[in-house]
Amino acid sequence: MEPIINKKQINLAMVGMVDQNGHPYSWSAICNGYDEKEMEKCGYPTIPDYLGKQPKETLAIPDVNVTHIWCDDYEQAKHVAKASLIPNVVKRPEDVIGKVDAVVIPTDKGWEHVERARVFMEAGIPVFIDKPMCDNEKDLQQFVKWHKEGKKFMSSSSMRYSNWSVNIREDLEKYGNLRYVNIQTPKTWERYGIHALEGIYPVVKQGFISVTNSGSYKRDIIHLKHKNDIDVIIAAIYDMKCFGKVTLAGDKDFTFAESGGSYESFRAQLEAYIGYLRTGIMPFPFEETVEMMKIIAAGIISRNEKGREVFLDEIKV
Repeated sequence: MEPIINKKQINLAMVGMVDQNGHPYSWSAICNGYDEKEMEKCGYPTIPDYLGKQPKETLAIPDVNVTHIWCDDYEQAKHVAKASLIPNVVKRPEDVIGKVDAVVIPTDKGWEHVERARVFMEAGIPVFIDKPMCDNEKDLQQFVKWHKEGKKFMSSSSMRYSNWSVNIREDLEKYGNLRYVNIQTPKTWERYGIHALEGIYPVVKQGFISVTNSGSYKRDIIHLKHKNDIDVIIAAIYDMKCFGKVTLAGDKDFTFAESGGSYESFRAQLEAYIGYLRTGIMPFPFEETVEMMKIIAAGIISRNEKGREVFLDEIKV
């Protein structure tokens, strides 16, 4: 494969910011470094906490800088720029075109992502889209169309890169044939269900058949069936104080695990995108993202249809 960005220094734009999501602060800081006093004012106490635990000399990703930022709130963008050392604040997303090598859309409302990404797809600018890429059939069809047209983009959850997920994959044979996986997440299925799903997806792998959601909005209880006789249960309960605790059982052994630190998984996620830009090689097949987006969409359909089992092949792409 040919590199997408064939130069040493890669300049990024961070484009978008939504409620309950501080990624523009943290992801930019992981690339650029940050101002400690300004970061304390970001409104997300965990961000200065985990950034402060990193040796400053190892914080920034070499040869990568966030040079431009746009937020839905211009005043918010100015503060992110101060905290995360971003030199340029723009008033419109399209103002970054021609000024950066690639774009990061750090928002987690999947139903907005087609329109947030469209101007960059049409301009031929590589894009990273935070999880979930989308949450409905129509938008998934658009992303699949862009992929077939050769547009350069990827999407993932940081949970794919969590220490427990990586470690389990390295020692998966000891559990034998997987039979049961359970994982939880707070917030909503629409915004955070993908965290739980993508955390276990590289372990379980492609091959999901159907989704049943027996819960309700903000209290989603998801049962996934897999072609390899694996049952996966995901609980996405809005105000639950539990995130990424995993039970995994096979016909030989079982384990309990929990997600690692945010900084490590966020950095690995960004480095995977940079690797994609430098090599042109996706870190995982796009088909995996498509299947996961079908699962997210099917979970919503099932809930809206009072717990009907929804088969993934009902969602056409």
